Amino acid sequence: MASMVTCMASKKVTVTIPADLLEEIRTEADERGISAYVTEALRAKRDRDRLLELVEWLEEEHGPVTDAERSASYEALDELDAEHQRRQAGEAKHTNGAA
Repeated sequence: MASMVTCMASKKVTVTIPADLLEEIRTEADERGISAYVTEALRAKRDRDRLLELVEWLEEEHGPVTDAERSASYEALDELDAEHQRRQAGEAKHTNGAA
């Protein structure tokens, strides 16, 4: 997949992060850098917050999610997770076989 570079205004801030978490982030951030990693994490958190707000609005309008609906959702997510793992395993076999 092609990389797209986007220029946007940035502002430097100072944050305090627990040392153990910072070490994990440094390991996972690798060539992207900590700033890019933290930016991704903050965008994901913002998106989750917006989704939770949407859920609240929908529950106000349609009522809370039933246990049956929640169970069906979890089953669908489990199926997606299983498919994801199968695809990852297939890619790993393909990558190892090409080496």
